[in-house]
Amino acid sequence: MTEVLRYAAFTTDPAAGNPAGVVLDAGRLTDPEMQAIAADVGYSETAFLTATGPGEYDVRYFSPQAEVPFCGHATIASAVAVAERAGTGDLVFRTPAGVIPVATARDADGRPTATLTSVAPSDAPVPAEDLAEALAALRWDPEDLDPALPPRVAYAGAHHLLLAAGTRERLAALDYDFDRLRDLMLRRDWTTVALVWRASGTRFDVRNPFPVGGVVEDPATGAAAAALGGYLRTHGLVEPPTTLHLQQGADLGRPGLLVVDVPAGTGGIRVTGTAVAMG
Repeated sequence: MTEVLRYAAFTTDPAAGNPAGVVLDAGRLTDPEMQAIAADVGYSETAFLTATGPGEYDVRYFSPQAEVPFCGHATIASAVAVAERAGTGDLVFRTPAGVIPVATARDADGRPTATLTSVAPSDAPVPAEDLAEALAALRWDPEDLDPALPPRVAYAGAHHLLLAAGTRERLAALDYDFDRLRDLMLRRDWTTVALVWRASGTRFDVRNPFPVGGVVEDPATGAAAAALGGYLRTHGLVEPPTTLHLQQGADLGRPGLLVVDVPAGTGGIRVTGTAVAMG
């Protein structure tokens, strides 16, 4: 029988952060079996690891409805699960999106932490008709957007439509047309919609609708956090090197913290978090 571990990522509270399933020995599982396990677990993602060498793993990620190329919170959860069993150190995750180095360590309280380094980020303009359709599905007006942070499709292992709210109140009032947004995202291969509000220069509140995975909202999204870091660097909206602090999940009652290091240059973005086993 396959053992599925359950961790909450980007938190030290099992009732907060983003739950992820973790299967540490998935080498004998077929694709349909992994999809069925992820659907049964019901979290936004379950990670399936197959060891290929000391500290090296092939990793795949399944939502309840489909495989996704990369998932940040399940990467953090998986790395912490490995560290708790084999000790901290450097790991290599080979994912459908590319090679993801992950460093595990212990914080001042002795808890394992994990830092992933994304693939090189990029972003692209949003066609006007796609932006109009996304806003209609979200029930947002164009005036709800923050003009200082223009819409883009941002990438750091998965594609995310990135929209900045002009106010925290707009971000909080999330009530969207699930089917309409899902259908648009499937047509455009967007994994989530990253909704952000800039609280200060390096502090953001974020939310991530995830209808293509069968989930209304992802409580903490490491892949989108990396994509946001790359977007801000590319467009001169932060001065690298810098560290961002992203608050996510509070609107769902599952608060989490994502720490995003944005180095100078064009390389990957680092996302750090904790994870804790759930009952």
